[in-house]
Amino acid sequence: MSIDHYAVMGNPIKHSKSPAIHRAFAEMTDQHMTYTSILVPEDGFTEAVRQFFAAGGKGLNITVPFKLQAFELADSCTERAQRARAVNTLILQANGALLGDNTDGVGMVRDILHNHDGRIAGKKLLVVGAGGAVRGILAPLLAENPAQVVLTNRTFDKAAQLAQEFQTLGSISAQRLDEPRQPFNWIINGTAASLQGAVPELAPAVIDEHTCVYDMMYGKDLTPFNAWALQQGAHKAFDGLGMLVEQAAESFRLWRGVMPPTANVISQLRAAMASTGG
Repeated sequence: MSIDHYAVMGNPIKHSKSPAIHRAFAEMTDQHMTYTSILVPEDGFTEAVRQFFAAGGKGLNITVPFKLQAFELADSCTERAQRARAVNTLILQANGALLGDNTDGVGMVRDILHNHDGRIAGKKLLVVGAGGAVRGILAPLLAENPAQVVLTNRTFDKAAQLAQEFQTLGSISAQRLDEPRQPFNWIINGTAASLQGAVPELAPAVIDEHTCVYDMMYGKDLTPFNAWALQQGAHKAFDGLGMLVEQAAESFRLWRGVMPPTANVISQLRAAMASTGG
């Protein structure tokens, strides 16, 4: 019986939870495969990818800092990867070509809709940030038909440019970081501020008792952004752990043709983080 090989490439990579996630998926769905992590030198990405597939590899996940390089390297890309201008999943096709996809946005949307019983359709959303992480989630968010998406960022010009780029997909506009003064149904933090213990300088008025917040970062404890939002009276606060698992599940589906269950994997990761400190 042949065993197919998959991996995640990044730098750093030691902290990656992807091997544990995909091994759990494989066990639950009876897939004969391996999944490992590969530390890649920052100047050696293209060669590492070529060696992996030349040795018989079937698919790769790509993480920081190589998502843009993966986008450039892929022979073709899905529409969502083209809009994100970044690839986190490489799929070996039957003709030997590499198809690039980006599963981050659909992973976050699934986490909100299915794991947290949230709704995006008809809701007012504030998205904080204008970097690669936000670029990757905008198209899937707009596909859910929110009433309004307001994009805000410390550098306004970046937010304005991004809003203009995605305006054909739905109602999206840009405001300066201190401009939003009305409450939103959802506030999504797509910045890495929580990793530095910081919080974007939003007006507390963007939050009321109906507001749900979602920080794309995650950790053992409440992220600084989620802690701040709850202090302002937010209804609920979620972190990005579910997004991590759901984007992995979408990659797994693309490779193996089966959608793995995710709830138990999320719970197991959460429990492991609580017991080990991260």
